Amino acid sequence: MRTLARTPETVKWVRRYSALGEHGLFWLGAGLLGAALDKPARPRWIRATAVVGCAYLTSSSIKWSIGRPRPVVDDLPHLMATPTGLSFPSSHSTSSFAAARAFTGLLPTGPLYCAATAMALSRLYLGVHYPSDIAAGVGLGTLLGSFGR
Repeated sequence: MRTLARTPETVKWVRRYSALGEHGLFWLGAGLLGAALDKPARPRWIRATAVVGCAYLTSSSIKWSIGRPRPVVDDLPHLMATPTGLSFPSSHSTSSFAAARAFTGLLPTGPLYCAATAMALSRLYLGVHYPSDIAAGVGLGTLLGSFGR
């Protein structure tokens, strides 16, 4: 993935997009904004947002427990710095797919899953996760996101 359309401009934009997913902050912010603006659905927004936060914490706990290092490929360095050197599962994928699942019914489903998929793929493109890290994050996030519906 790191060699696809790898130009300085592409890398810059993928980094920016991926940075939105740090600690699930984009999704947590979207949920809090939804709770503030959509009074009739506020309880649902709050529950969904809490589940996204719990999904991030669960993913991070698993990551620390397993301790799998991030991928290292000679002559192909990571294209973005990361808060830890740990890889499994992808917390970006977990929180993004938890949000996509939990926010379904509050926001349009197609764009939610497109944004979550793009976030997951950005981590592969930047070289900071193995495909199995992404797959585990997608599965874990989808499962946990179900509790927010």
